[in-house]
Amino acid sequence: MVRLKLAESLKIAIAQMDCIVGAVDKNLAAIRAMRAKAAAMGADLLVTPEMSIAGYQPEDLVLKPAFVAACEAAIDELAADTADGGPGVIVGTPWRNGALLHNGAFVLDGGKIIARRAKHELPNYGVFDDKRVFDAGPAPGPVVFRGFRLGLMICEDWWFPDVSETLAESGAEVLLSVNASPFEDTKQSRRVTLAVQRVVETGLPYIFAALTGGQDEIVYDGASFVLNADRTLALQMPYFEEALTLTNWTRGEHGLVCAAQALPPEPERFELIYRSMMMGLRDYVNKNGFPGVILGLSGGIDSALSVAVAVDALGAERVRAVMLPSPYTSAHSLEDAALCAQYVGVNYDVVPISGAMAAFDAALAPAFGGRGADTTEENIQSRTRGLILMAMSNKFGHMLLTTGNKSEMSVGYATLYGDMCGGYSVLKDVYKTTVFELCRWRNAHFPTGGLGPKGAVMPERVITKPPSAELKDNQTDQDSLPPYEILDGILQRLVEGEASIDSVVADGFERATAVRVWKMLDRAEYKRRQAPPGVKITRRAFGRDRRYPMTNGFTNLVK
Repeated sequence: MVRLKLAESLKIAIAQMDCIVGAVDKNLAAIRAMRAKAAAMGADLLVTPEMSIAGYQPEDLVLKPAFVAACEAAIDELAADTADGGPGVIVGTPWRNGALLHNGAFVLDGGKIIARRAKHELPNYGVFDDKRVFDAGPAPGPVVFRGFRLGLMICEDWWFPDVSETLAESGAEVLLSVNASPFEDTKQSRRVTLAVQRVVETGLPYIFAALTGGQDEIVYDGASFVLNADRTLALQMPYFEEALTLTNWTRGEHGLVCAAQALPPEPERFELIYRSMMMGLRDYVNKNGFPGVILGLSGGIDSALSVAVAVDALGAERVRAVMLPSPYTSAHSLEDAALCAQYVGVNYDVVPISGAMAAFDAALAPAFGGRGADTTEENIQSRTRGLILMAMSNKFGHMLLTTGNKSEMSVGYATLYGDMCGGYSVLKDVYKTTVFELCRWRNAHFPTGGLGPKGAVMPERVITKPPSAELKDNQTDQDSLPPYEILDGILQRLVEGEASIDSVVADGFERATAVRVWKMLDRAEYKRRQAPPGVKITRRAFGRDRRYPMTNGFTNLVK
């Protein structure tokens, strides 16, 4: 009791962790390792991210009683650890509370569980389905930890003012939010802006303690931070990295204050996007036990960027590239593909498909009855390449990396069971205009944590030449699509903005082009349902984020 009355300072270690969904034992071991490091730092409290025991999002895993029981057993073990007099721990877990199942945060100290809090606001939009598997808890009150009143919140809770206001009104001294917040382009500025709002509303300092790592299509970027009550940024932790940082808090005349630490420079936008692609691919490959990846290298910009990301994420020795030339493949594409492979140092094979194309032509000639060539034969080329790449994937065990971008997938400019074959796509949520910018950025910069070469990773002419599928003579993408600057501008309004055609036209785009793009976008939904997963970058990625019916008769957007 004396300690509770006299304590005027608190050392909080923030653990920015990569917690693997379902890997309860591994996550428990990682938290124990973080706690040992925090103890060596002199920490009083270790804060771990949302669902740190279970991993996030656990989805229907939490409907398995055995899984919830395993998480509960891990919590009990960790609570017992705290009897050693070292740091207490805040840890996230599914929590069976009678007939209810909560997304919970437990506070462990002195060998026992001293407090439990359930997530009050359950997100049910975008990539989140929390209401499907969890029950909401009551508005939380403060947790008393060693004489300090902590306003413990779980992720979505801090996006709404009522939770933080309730905590402030009931005596909290600091808002402490444990999070699993997916990366989105420009999201960190929105997080900080929202945190400032909570600080202004409550007059309390704020801790954002976040998950990092890739989980299927979602990347958690970390970037944990602390704001003091005067709205100054006292701490900024790194992006896309596991880290443990000790923060020093003192209770003064105006409440708790965190000692300021040196702030790192804020990464630029394209660095963040590129590193999110690296993390998404690296963790998908490593956590699923693939030895590496294989991809088709066409000499075009999309495959050039994909192979660069793969090498930066995994190392050149784990990446295999294959050029699959047809009679329509240009000499400069052959040269560019070989140069891209040379720039990044990957194993490179050339497997011509002319013989396979001739075999398909001969086999199908009787059934086609002398009909002229059309997109059917173009798609056979793409599917032949997909067949060969999947065969090599099977033979060597490497996951096939798909190289299509968001612009193409939006309008269906891709071949089912052809260039859409694969297990993962780093460009799935990257518009073509952004692909160009990322290539320029990577040629001029080296990403933090990259395993690839420094300097340029592709020839400049790969970036500047007109994009082409090269499925027939003298073909370019712009034969079938509007210029990418126009296409992407329309798509961003239709996909991210859910804009009407009238709104798109009001922004300066031709009505006929906008209607054409809208129709292609709707018609391609059945293809996107069969596409591989890929890294979420924008506010609305295809897949969990954006779910439209494949059979869709709504036409009122067009007037």
